[in-house]
Amino acid sequence: MTQTDPPSPTKPIPITIVTGFLGAGKTTLILNLVPQLRAVNPSYKLALLKNEFGDLAVDSQLASSSAISGVSELLNGCICCNLVGQLGPALRELRETAAPDRVVIETSGSAFPATLALEVNRLAREQPGSYVLDGVVSVIDVENWAGYDDTSYTARLQARYTDLVVFNKWEACDERRFDEVRDRLGDLEVDVAWVKSDKGWVDAGVVFGVDGGLARALTDEAVAEERCQGGEGCGHAHEQGGGEKHHQSEVEVLSAELKGDGAVDAGKLMAFLQKAPKDEVYRIKAVLTTSGTVKNSDADAAPGPSPRGRYILNWAFGRWTFTPLAEDATEHASSSDALLRMTVILARYESAKWKKKLEAGGLLELDGSDKGELTVTRVN
Repeated sequence: MTQTDPPSPTKPIPITIVTGFLGAGKTTLILNLVPQLRAVNPSYKLALLKNEFGDLAVDSQLASSSAISGVSELLNGCICCNLVGQLGPALRELRETAAPDRVVIETSGSAFPATLALEVNRLAREQPGSYVLDGVVSVIDVENWAGYDDTSYTARLQARYTDLVVFNKWEACDERRFDEVRDRLGDLEVDVAWVKSDKGWVDAGVVFGVDGGLARALTDEAVAEERCQGGEGCGHAHEQGGGEKHHQSEVEVLSAELKGDGAVDAGKLMAFLQKAPKDEVYRIKAVLTTSGTVKNSDADAAPGPSPRGRYILNWAFGRWTFTPLAEDATEHASSSDALLRMTVILARYESAKWKKKLEAGGLLELDGSDKGELTVTRVN
């Protein structure tokens, strides 16, 4: 079966898990697959199950406007831990509402992929003919991975328990940096296939049908043993608050909401994005309304006009894009009633400081004399 063959009644729906640390480029990779699939088979249906920390649905709204047939997003938790029980119902809903030819599961930036692969395997056994795990794809940000793989046990596990590694954001680095990252991957003592992306683009025939032998061969015992190697704070996977708690504590998450009459001050928002240090702030995601001019970090990639001044903001490691929301777009309930809803994903021990910075004013405000009412809450 090729990646564009629709499943017959007796063929299970293939599931591909896409993982990778925060800001690695997972969503971009997935969105670049859609036009390739449609070019071969215009009726091909790709569904996305997206998981993210925080209480704001951003990536699913981007995907909904990109010809993805069905989108579901699990918020406020990690799909490999406290939300793992929701995987079965979410897949069943996508199967019934979208009838997809394939499902892609995009994990949160600090998810442990092996546990998720085990859950897909379990569902496949319990529901014969329903699903099959096609494989696990890990996206590695070459520009930043050489730094965060030292501090993130989960980042290393994401690269280890995978069937294919996609090296992303390597274009801005010299060959020495790329060789260093590839060597670090070799230190994990796994023989895994890898490919370089072209600014987030990889041939769909490479991403899909990667065999999935490593992922399907995982056992509960092997995963539990690996998790127990996490060092301080890890604990045993079968103990409550053990390995699961360790990897979720690698990041801290703030949720911000700005209320009032008017629009977000674009100048102050741009200054905030430009000055946020990428060793403290990993990700910023937001849906907002502004009457001012916003610009992408890449001067050659303008966001384009928004009919109603409504944008989706995606910031990762010092780079960002604004995507205009279509005038007739249906927003997710997590952002539809707010001038600005934002999720800020931070390094450990940084949330208290950044909560105070945001609440002090001058970063997220309305344009005009009324600065609006800003509420900042830590959600993880």
